[in-house]
Amino acid sequence: MGWPPEDVKPLPKNKRVESTRARPAPQPRQTRLDEKAVLSESLGPISPDDAPDTGDELSLGARDVLRKLRRGHWRVQDELDLHGLNRHDALSLTRDFLSGAAKRGLRCVRIVHGKGLGSPNRESVLKGILRRWLPQQLEVLAFTQAPAAQGGSGAVLVLLSARPRPR
Repeated sequence: MGWPPEDVKPLPKNKRVESTRARPAPQPRQTRLDEKAVLSESLGPISPDDAPDTGDELSLGARDVLRKLRRGHWRVQDELDLHGLNRHDALSLTRDFLSGAAKRGLRCVRIVHGKGLGSPNRESVLKGILRRWLPQQLEVLAFTQAPAAQGGSGAVLVLLSARPRPR
């Protein structure tokens, strides 16, 4: 018996349906994991939570990347203001903001968390939460306290990955 079998006939051209959807681009998961590992190694043995806290510092990333970020190497392309939000709403809004920014191909964003002047004990609750939460986000390559002209200790600059990452 030959192939195709003799009783099989091809469909006429006008009855064929061609797929119009483009295949999604592959997601390099291992590349992302490798980049995170390199970033962690570049920070040294001290985690962001163990670092001495002077009250004004907020950073994570390789030293040369942080220096470029602080000096304005990347222009801030979007901003999120968290003033007046509780911690749950702020994290939810920040997660959506970072995900959307990464999908739009943005590289540098600013998150204004406030200085905590209206909080009990006049300390920034959201700043501490962001400090622990941002390093865990797949989109985030580095972050640092914003320069004084861009919010100082009441804001953070975030450098996002150049390519969207899978969750």
